[in-house]
Order: sequence, then C-alpha cells, then structure tokens
Amino acid sequence: MSANPPRPLTITVLLGGPSAEREVSLRSGAAVARALRGLGHVVYEVDPMPGHVRLPEGTEVVFLALHGTYGEDGGVQSELDRLGIPYTGTGADGSRTAFDKVLTKKRCLEAGVPTARFAVFDSATSQWPGGDWTPPVVLKPVRQGSSVGLQFVDQVEQFPASLADSLRHDSEVLMEERIVGRETTVGILAGEALPVVEVRPKSGAYDYTNKYTAGRTEYLCPAPFDPAVTARIQQAAIGAFRAVNGRDYARVDVMVRPNGDPIVLEVNTLPGMTETSLLPKAAAEAGLSFAVLCERMVRLALERSRPR
Repeated sequence: MSANPPRPLTITVLLGGPSAEREVSLRSGAAVARALRGLGHVVYEVDPMPGHVRLPEGTEVVFLALHGTYGEDGGVQSELDRLGIPYTGTGADGSRTAFDKVLTKKRCLEAGVPTARFAVFDSATSQWPGGDWTPPVVLKPVRQGSSVGLQFVDQVEQFPASLADSLRHDSEVLMEERIVGRETTVGILAGEALPVVEVRPKSGAYDYTNKYTAGRTEYLCPAPFDPAVTARIQQAAIGAFRAVNGRDYARVDVMVRPNGDPIVLEVNTLPGMTETSLLPKAAAEAGLSFAVLCERMVRLALERSRPR
C-alpha cells in the first residue's frame, strides 16, 4: 500500500529584486513558479522591495529565486528570519560570507580549501602591486555575481582602466591570478556534490555575454575528467560550501589546472534556476528533473522548520 503523496503547499517565490542580476532572477523565478504549479502547489510570485517583504496570506515557505545584492548577501534572509518563515537555501550569515568574495577566500584558506592567490583594492588610484605579481590577472567586484564587473588584465598598462571599471560595481575589487586550465562548476544538493559541469566558451572568457547569450558556450556534463580528478573537484567544492556555512544547495565554481589540481573561485548560494541553468543541468544528469529539484529544495527548507 503506497504512502499518500505530500499535500500541496502555499509557496511564495521571491524574484526580481533590485540587483544588477534582476533580469536573470525574473527568469529563474518564473521557471521555478511554473514547475511548482505543475506539481499542484499554490504559488505566488512576489518582486520584493528591500526592507519591505510582504508575503501573501497563507505562505508556508518561500522559494528564493533572487540573485545578487539583497537576494544573496543575507539581506532578504534576515528579513525572513524575523518573519519566522522558512526559505530555501543558505541562511543569513552564510549568505553574507559567500557573497563576499574576500570573506569566502579567507574561509577557504582557513579550511584548507585550494583557492587562487589574491589582493584587494578600494581605490581607482591604486597602483599595480608589483612584487611577484605578473599578468594575466582577473578583477572582480567583491560583492557582485553573474560576472558583473568582471575584467581580464593581460598587460600591466590595462590595470588602471580595468580597475576603475570594476570599481563602478562595488567599493572593493578582488584581483586574482588568472588560473590557466579548465573551467568547471559543481552543484551541491543536500550537502552532496552533483555531477561536475565543464564550461567551454566558444570564444573568449566566460563573461556576462558568453554566460547569457544562447549558443556562445558549450557545457559538458558530466565533465570529461578521470574519476580521481572528478572526485578532487567535488571534494574542493564541498569543502568551500562547508567553509562558508552553506545550507541545502549551492553551485561552486572551480578551475582545474592541467595537472588536475582544483582551485575554488567562488560559492553561489542562489544559483540560476532556469531549466537550462547549470545546477539544474547537473541535477538532471543525476536523474532529477527540474520540477523534482525545485520540490526537493522546498522540502529541505520545510524540514528545518519542523519541531525537533
């Protein structure tokens, strides 16, 4: 005799928001809402204003489909904690840590997770650091996502203009050595690593344009590494996820040197959730349809809210 199916839930999907990643978030949220409705749930879509989250009456759980500032930096999580409403993904403190690329690196170093060498700049008048720093390097706003403000510096002469451009998106900029190797990303679900995805732009780097323009990038899942290297990549990703106090799910970006050494770049606590996004792609390879993945994320949030 089979068990009764779970009862339908009243779910509010938060999408859009004020960040530079608003359009991506709207697409993520619409895909999630469509999938959850297809499973029989009552689903509301709310585009929140920071500091003024208003949830429809009867909301039992919130699905966070926000990206970038306010969505991933602990802002909305803190508001939902005050409201006492369970929500998907990492908590407020872990979100703040993971969204800050410098804090993430410090936590990774403390935990023994391999990450690229880095420096931090907070002024457009900053000079090239000299010493043993040589191009190529990568500049990234410390608190942004989706490759917003990403700059590649191949010559020292490019540094001032690139730094100024990156600083338009945040008050601090992270400079990393540019890792030569293969670019991968690892989905984490319920604390376990999903199959590795390799990211291969057809030309240039994996910047905002190549990320969000159809046909500009090839994705291989599972990534064609030997099992030992795959295991090392997944282990590094899980280590980074734990180092930032991640919860339930995330996507961890990892470069792989030619010798197979993984180098963690960052942890994305609310990764893209369209049906062609990389976390759903990895979940599909593991046998989880997009709708089942969304349902699993909701159930993980609800499990935390149950009395012990």
